[in-house]
Amino acid sequence: MLDRALGLLGGALWGWHVLLLILAAGASFSYSSAFFQLRGFGRWMGAALGRGQGKGRFRAIATALAGSIGTGNIVGVATALTAGGPGALFWMWASAGLGMMTVYAENYLSARFRRGPGPKAAGPLCYIEKAGKYGGALAAVYALGCCLSSLGMGGMVQTNALASACSSLGVPPWATALGAGALVFFVARGGLRSAGRIAEKLVPAMSLLFFAASLGVLWVFRANLPGALQRVFQGAFSLRAGLGGGAGMLLAMRAGISRGVFTNEAGLGSSAFAYQGVEGHSPEELGRMGIFQVFADTTVMCTVTGLCILCSMPPRQLEGAELTFYAYRAALGPAGDWAVSTCTALFALATVVAWCCYGREGLYYLAKGPLRRLYPALAAGAALAGCLLPLEHVFQLGDAFNGLMALPNLFALFCFAKDVKKSKDFM
Repeated sequence: MLDRALGLLGGALWGWHVLLLILAAGASFSYSSAFFQLRGFGRWMGAALGRGQGKGRFRAIATALAGSIGTGNIVGVATALTAGGPGALFWMWASAGLGMMTVYAENYLSARFRRGPGPKAAGPLCYIEKAGKYGGALAAVYALGCCLSSLGMGGMVQTNALASACSSLGVPPWATALGAGALVFFVARGGLRSAGRIAEKLVPAMSLLFFAASLGVLWVFRANLPGALQRVFQGAFSLRAGLGGGAGMLLAMRAGISRGVFTNEAGLGSSAFAYQGVEGHSPEELGRMGIFQVFADTTVMCTVTGLCILCSMPPRQLEGAELTFYAYRAALGPAGDWAVSTCTALFALATVVAWCCYGREGLYYLAKGPLRRLYPALAAGAALAGCLLPLEHVFQLGDAFNGLMALPNLFALFCFAKDVKKSKDFM
């Protein structure tokens, strides 16, 4: 009974209608900007990687990537391929391509509506609370969803994966739980500045390890790469099996789009929190940094994971995370197992560090005084529990929490679409 109720709640708040709204937002901003994500490649790459004069840019990008680069980039891609076949990877690319401009709009509006020193609202809350007559109520719903997501999908689920990965490396779950709980407590107390200091060191290191291992897998299976790419495009569009093929295509679309949105967070507005402390950059530049974030997270990292799995030609009986471990193990032996486990642990840790600070901003919007001081303990308790307890219902509630963030955020994006179109990048 509970499972059915949670399923209905998740479907109502995070079903096809929400995914289509997210795609519609990305398509609208893409069209209005004459597909700036394509024609402005050099400009948004320069905004992210250039030297510039502003403060906090690299730290903000690292924090945003820490929040979006989680276990979904390793396990989530395998889950999408299991549910939708190779074609799911193409639809992840499509959702990322449109999602780049959605994140651009989120960062741009957050900077445009940012208040002076010590504002109550932060990140996407800056513009959501100004979205019409009910903006304040919508901002409260968003803040609640953000806080709950930080404890659930951004906390317990990630530390559960962290504990599992650490167990395969010989670290007992209780030790991981204590370490994760202590880290989250102190990061949540320090806020985004503390998260940024960790992220700017952790994200480059874990990305380097991930790419080194992945390039090793692709080199070993390089003969299978052309065939893997062919299967991606065939699976995305093939209708050769009649109604069955059509259903297969829809499954590929749903799996790819849903997983793409889940990993790059386009439509949730969460990454805008990471950029609120950046100084000396225009709203347009912050928007361009958001494009880079989606590109790095989904277009690059998820693609690499997906191609490693497809090139390894795994047995049909494997599914989910087993596909990823098989690919790296088949190519690199025991070193592959170690690399995947270590990357999973680091990716999960990075997400927890970022999301505990996003949730802190949500609670700070909702609560005053002593209640605010409860959040570090709540976040630490959720991290500890995630390492030690089964999380079936947390997974089911995760979609609902995402919906509580996505729906108010999308409403505000559509309300302020004209403001986004005033950006110099849209002209």
